[in-house]
Amino acid sequence: MIDNDNMAITQELRSAVKAIKTAILQSQARAARMISGSQLSLYFGVGLYVSANSREGTWGTGAIDAISAQLHSELPGLRGFSAQNIRNMRQFAEFWQPFLFHSPTASKMAVEKLGDEIEYDRFALAKWSPMASEINRDEFLGISFSHHMEILHKTKNIQEVLCCIHEAVVHQWDKYTLRDVLKTGIPQPEHSAPNNFAQTMPTARAAMKAIRMFKDEYLLDYINVEDIDAEDDDDVDEAVVESRIVRNIKKFIMTLGRDFTFVGNQYHLEVFGEEMKSDLLFFNRELNALVAIELKKGKFKPAYLGQLYAYMQVLDDKVKKPHENPSIGIVLCRSANQAYAEYAVRDYNKPMGVSTYKTLSDMPTTMRDTLPDVEEMMKLMDDNE
Repeated sequence: MIDNDNMAITQELRSAVKAIKTAILQSQARAARMISGSQLSLYFGVGLYVSANSREGTWGTGAIDAISAQLHSELPGLRGFSAQNIRNMRQFAEFWQPFLFHSPTASKMAVEKLGDEIEYDRFALAKWSPMASEINRDEFLGISFSHHMEILHKTKNIQEVLCCIHEAVVHQWDKYTLRDVLKTGIPQPEHSAPNNFAQTMPTARAAMKAIRMFKDEYLLDYINVEDIDAEDDDDVDEAVVESRIVRNIKKFIMTLGRDFTFVGNQYHLEVFGEEMKSDLLFFNRELNALVAIELKKGKFKPAYLGQLYAYMQVLDDKVKKPHENPSIGIVLCRSANQAYAEYAVRDYNKPMGVSTYKTLSDMPTTMRDTLPDVEEMMKLMDDNE
């Protein structure tokens, strides 16, 4: 007979608890998505119906207010059907109808006429247009109606809307956080570096500033690719890249963006008698944070994040001022699998990102020929000064 009260939790039992807990949480998440999807489908159907009758139908002024009042009279305790929310349903349906049930390019198609019955399950998978394949259905159904309206009140550009939905799902923003993020601008994740800023920055607003600030790729057209490819030693190659950047530090800062100040290269750090050097160290006034950039000549490797993380620990402990935000780290390498880089960076608890760079010789010849000579540009700048 097993004494359940005194039975120790063995490793085997812990694994069982973990498996059951995972199943419970996944089931709850699936149920939440199904509830959200059912609500969105209902609101979409109601929105189509209201649009067809209020835009070109026989309903007069004040009809939506009257309908809302009567619904609440006949269904006491009904939520979500205020006059304003019914208008939101109409806006929601009018925006998504062309993309979900017609060609995505036919965004100006008229809303179809409906009968007296409202189809409330329009989001059943079989009813979606094959042309809607570019829309991530799980993400679309994975946020609430309130989230959708926060986004549609801010932008009607389909690519921007899809970006906002993706970011809201990935970072699990509630509608208030989403609203705060949208106040700073529309997320453009396709141009941002793989990063963990949303999970590690002090606020959502600061995270979005960092996401928009650090690009996925930079053009360093003053680096001679032959110089870095001629050496077999990675340390030598990276020193070449670093020296070219330092020699052209003004141009590099302009490439990074606004409010960057150069602190130094090979910045000396020491802790417990161990010495290390950060390749490039900057301070950004807008983010109020030190920015450490680790240069690599080749393809991204997860080990680079561990090295950078160690530097950031010392920067935060020994260099950062009390009023400053935690340091930000960027691995700047020649190439990277973006999806893999984002996967690798997500479990670090300090703000980190991965960007790539191209040299002048990486650019197409036609584009390269349109650029002015770097040495001539620098000479003109020096002469003007």
